[in-house]
Amino acid sequence: MRHLLYPSETSESTYLIPFDKFYDEGYRGVIFDIDNTLVPHGDPADDRAVELFERLHELGYKTMLLSNNKEPRVSPFAKAVESEYIYKADKPLLKGYLKAMERMGTRPENTLFVGDQIFTDVWGANRAGIHTILVDQIDSREEIQIILKRRLEAIVLFFYRRHLKKNNDR
Repeated sequence: MRHLLYPSETSESTYLIPFDKFYDEGYRGVIFDIDNTLVPHGDPADDRAVELFERLHELGYKTMLLSNNKEPRVSPFAKAVESEYIYKADKPLLKGYLKAMERMGTRPENTLFVGDQIFTDVWGANRAGIHTILVDQIDSREEIQIILKRRLEAIVLFFYRRHLKKNNDR
């Protein structure tokens, strides 16, 4: 049984994830967090994000933005990347993840979640049974409550890396 705070895997950046490989493995939907996952906190969609979503859609993926932000933040971003979205998702509660999969027509076993935070993104998606990819935060400028959570996340990541090393040494 996997630890609910441990991601299925990690990546330095959303933009380095081998989405074509995942598609070949049968994944058909990708749920993304926005801030510090796709762009720095509060920034609009940039060319890199737009190109990523174009590529994902060309591969055949359904995409969904799942954000705890309000609609004025999420809607313009979603429009720019041509993705569906759910705002005020109340992550890590399950309802947002389940609604995202329902709207994309996917199931936990063929859905990926990409985010930068353990206690919202990873924990919630893991509880929904989704394959989670924890990415490094893009920018260190964050609200104080997120900065404080990052300190706790560092402890979880320490044990996660130790767990990986122990399993690789077997």
